[in-house]
Amino acid sequence: MEQHEISSQEQNINYRRVEQALEYLLDQHKSQPKLEDIALQSHLSPFHFQRIFSDWVGVSPKKFIQYISLHQARKSLRTSSRNLQETSAALGLSGSARLHDLFVTMEGMTPGEYKNGGRLLEIKYEFVSSPFGEALIASTPKGICHLTFPDTKEKALEDLIGRFPNASFTSQSREFHKHAMGIFQDDWSNREQIKLHLKGSPFQMKVWEALLSIPSGQLSTYGNIAQQINNPAACRAVGTAIGANPIAFLIPCHRVIQSTGLFGGYRWGPVRKTAMIGWEAAQWDKTSQENNP
Repeated sequence: MEQHEISSQEQNINYRRVEQALEYLLDQHKSQPKLEDIALQSHLSPFHFQRIFSDWVGVSPKKFIQYISLHQARKSLRTSSRNLQETSAALGLSGSARLHDLFVTMEGMTPGEYKNGGRLLEIKYEFVSSPFGEALIASTPKGICHLTFPDTKEKALEDLIGRFPNASFTSQSREFHKHAMGIFQDDWSNREQIKLHLKGSPFQMKVWEALLSIPSGQLSTYGNIAQQINNPAACRAVGTAIGANPIAFLIPCHRVIQSTGLFGGYRWGPVRKTAMIGWEAAQWDKTSQENNP
């Protein structure tokens, strides 16, 4: 099916409809619901729902269900030993290759910035559209410091200010924001590097850096991350650090699941986590086909 251009507002509405359908799928997947039953959850005709769903992710609902199945999750965990460099070589990093991790760099805030609540930091923020609903993105002059998927704008701003209570805030766009949200576009041939400016403890920074090594379309576990940072007994602390990740999607904590293959919880909702995992699997599949015709 040929995709058509959609506005930011329509993209947000479409994601909400997809989200409703995914909630139903997660609850009823064992009964193998039909397209008509899934479409009913979004109050759409089967034809209209299939078109919206395919516009959103690029594959049919049936194919998407395969991407988020427990079997596929377990398979991904078994094959996750392939590192980022090997994955990059396999795809050639050309055209629409979506290994955004290679374009992300992290810098921790200074001890002074960390301890004084962001005093003297000038933070600009804006609400933007994404494939996973409306997002709040914010940055300092050094890079992205915050990216969340809010339930309400008021609560989102309250949380942002709470992280940097002594900073100054302006509702305004920055080039950093444009570069970061460009991650959802298809053309990566001239992608700008995405810079992050993070407030976190040394342990948290180490965990967040490890998350960047999980290739797009692949999954890992809390235990694997603990092993990677040379602290295999710290699974619980790793989970806490992952839960404190302030940069949704760019630092891909959604790619960490339970060792059983179950997706588990997510700071911005388990349904959104499921959507991200399936969306990336679909992009990975399309990229693989393009690079291996």
